[in-house]
Amino acid sequence: MPFNEEGHYYESALRKADGTTSKGAFGRAVRTLGDAEFEAILRAGFTRKLEPWEGPVAGAAEAPIQFPARPIAAQVVMRPFRDEAFRRHVRQAYGNTCAVSGLRLINGGGRPEVQAAHIQPVAAQGPDSIRNGLALTGTVHWLFDRGLLSVDDDYRILLAQSGVPEELGRLVQPDRKLLLPSRPEWRPHSSYPRWHREHVFKGARSSSA
Repeated sequence: MPFNEEGHYYESALRKADGTTSKGAFGRAVRTLGDAEFEAILRAGFTRKLEPWEGPVAGAAEAPIQFPARPIAAQVVMRPFRDEAFRRHVRQAYGNTCAVSGLRLINGGGRPEVQAAHIQPVAAQGPDSIRNGLALTGTVHWLFDRGLLSVDDDYRILLAQSGVPEELGRLVQPDRKLLLPSRPEWRPHSSYPRWHREHVFKGARSSSA
């Protein structure tokens, strides 16, 4: 509500003796009020009839901030080509089952959760061959790519001596043997696990580790 209505000041301290506004008093952020003036302000404010709202009030509402549209930038990424058939063939060879954990999870649409992992990565010139692939769940795939898990020449599962939480270690089958495709020609070629042990694995290379 206004501090001055038709010459009436609700705060007497804001009015000079000559009837003009005391700018010095008006500029103070905190001003003391007598009980009578305080009650008069409340009475006037709560009994005031509000006018119908007809649009934004200056200072009370701001228009939404307009941000410029994001520019569209074309980007060419150079990376080794990945054969889509590799994923399909590796999944089929392992029966959509994780070679390390033995889990076989299929969603409601019939899509398997298991992923096709390169033993020797594509970035390191690993081929899109079934013999360079393992079917792994997402978590096991993460462990394998970070060298916390590997495989020896006898297809025994190796775990790094540190860095593998105990709970994740339980994903490995108790006998520490890799589940293999039924057809020998689909099983990992020894050269690829050997490359992984020498360049990625963070543990001892012996299967007894």
